[in-house]
Amino acid sequence: MRIFKTKWFVRFARDERISDDSLRQAIERAESGIVDADLGGGVIKQRVARAGQGRSRGYRMLIAYRAGDRAVFLYGFAKKERENIGDNELATLREIATAWFEPDDESLENAILEGTLQEAT
Repeated sequence: MRIFKTKWFVRFARDERISDDSLRQAIERAESGIVDADLGGGVIKQRVARAGQGRSRGYRMLIAYRAGDRAVFLYGFAKKERENIGDNELATLREIATAWFEPDDESLENAILEGTLQEAT
C-alpha cells in the first residue's frame, strides 16, 4: 500500500503538525476494515488524533482510497473549525480521487518529482 499526500495536504499537515505516522495509522485502520465514513467514489473519511488528544477532537481526513493499492490524502480539517463538507465539495473530491487512481507507477513517480504528490514516509 502506497500512501501519498497532495501538495495542498502537505502544507496542511505541516502547519497542523500531523505526522506521517498518524496518516499511516489511519490507512492501516482502513486496510483492516475500520473506515469512519465511506463517502463513495473512492473517497473515505478517517479521523486522525490531534497530538496529545483523541481522534474525536482531532482532524478529519478525506482520502482517495483503493484498498491494497494506494491512498492519497486530499483534504483535511479540524473538527472544531468545520463540521463537514458540502455536496459540491464532495463531488469535486470524488472526481479528484478518480483521477489519482488512474496513473501507473511511472506517472506517480513523475508527480512526486514535479512536487504534485509526496509519498508518506
